[in-house]
Amino acid sequence: MNEQTLTKSPPIRLQHTDVQTMLPLYPEMVLAAGEVLFLEGSPSDCAYVVVHGELEVIKATPTEQVLLNVIGPGELVGEMGILEGRPRIATVQARTDSALLMIDQDRFDQFLESCPLVTRHVISIVLDRWRNTEARLRQQETLAQWGALTANIAHELNNPAAAVKRGAAHLQTALGEYVAAQGQMSRLAHTPEQDTLIREVQRDVLENAARPPEMDGMVRSDREAEIEAWLSDYGVRDAWEYAPVFVNLGYDTARLEFLFGQFSTEHVEIGLRWLNASYTAYSLLAEISQGAAQISTIVQNLKDYSFLDQAPVQEVSITEGLDDTLLLLRRKIGQGINVRREYAPDLPKIQAYGRELNQVWTNILDNALAAVGEQGTIVIRAFADGPDWVVVEIEDDGPGIPPEAQPHLFEAFFTTKEPGKGTGLGLNISHNIVAQKHRGTIEIESQPGRTVFRIRLPVDFEQVTGPVL
Repeated sequence: MNEQTLTKSPPIRLQHTDVQTMLPLYPEMVLAAGEVLFLEGSPSDCAYVVVHGELEVIKATPTEQVLLNVIGPGELVGEMGILEGRPRIATVQARTDSALLMIDQDRFDQFLESCPLVTRHVISIVLDRWRNTEARLRQQETLAQWGALTANIAHELNNPAAAVKRGAAHLQTALGEYVAAQGQMSRLAHTPEQDTLIREVQRDVLENAARPPEMDGMVRSDREAEIEAWLSDYGVRDAWEYAPVFVNLGYDTARLEFLFGQFSTEHVEIGLRWLNASYTAYSLLAEISQGAAQISTIVQNLKDYSFLDQAPVQEVSITEGLDDTLLLLRRKIGQGINVRREYAPDLPKIQAYGRELNQVWTNILDNALAAVGEQGTIVIRAFADGPDWVVVEIEDDGPGIPPEAQPHLFEAFFTTKEPGKGTGLGLNISHNIVAQKHRGTIEIESQPGRTVFRIRLPVDFEQVTGPVL
């Protein structure tokens, strides 16, 4: 459980005499250490006053259990849920053996109505506790999102990094074989015509090692079998080893018959070893180069996504931000998910907080991927709305969002996910980024089989005046 950055909320603490006065009026309950008082997501029907002992307030996130607060003697707990009429936003359990007074909804209302001073105090401290909880979970949400992206990047980097490592290991052996074969070749006497043919073969190796010809698997298999049979008839040992090389070079049996006819048997034997070693070495170099290029591309995508070393506000391309986000979420996009992009041509760039806008795309696309599950379609549209606005729509064909939940989607701590699957802040953060920072709007339309998030952004948010419709 993460306690490193725990911020202790100001306690709603009653005086000892007040607690003693309440003892005959409210039911008392006892919790053993480790026993749960209430679970996240359960109905909010009571508040509690701690008589003695300590309670822990714990929020489940997709990555860890976050300790939000520790409640001690005289403090009130569970009041936030019954004040708003919402399910519990966190789990509370006993840290030590504890005793509590239980105050149901009706008695809590009477308790507040009986003393306006206490009411003001409770409301003030509840707001402070709410702000502290929200700030703590916002930090956790950001860290979790970057943690997930880091895992995606590590996964994406793994394949090219492994290819580079594997290629480097094999290249050491291949270079040794190439040097030995090249030495044998150099000791043979060649006519000018033979030197010309050797240079032609060398050129073919350089050109094809990095880009072998694309062909159907059956076609390749047939060609390799044909060349292997020809080499075997010629008397070449291990013909199966050389056949794929000649296919990759684009040679057929007619070309081989011509080449072999220009050299002695000794030349052919040494030349085959030289050709195989040469092609293998250059192929491995190409593999290492391609792996390094992939790593460089992934790192650049991450830099583009995070706008590393760039000013907070700048001219950004909406479509590039969406594409960068898709690349970083690629690990979550299974084979059964179809992502279709419908971008209008000549879409204008906009003034924006690029890093935070990409956070919006990440939150909404991540929700869309969760909605469609292992199979479905996500459509991303981007188009201009007149000269001054750009619209992005992210649509999925998942089960939809219940009508009663839709008005609350952008509220802090509200979530339709199971406890531990989300903090209830992703869409709230996205709304604040769009509406407050960019003077735009974010709306939702949802029914079974079609959910659309529509984000409308100004080309220059500094020029927007008055209310945003």
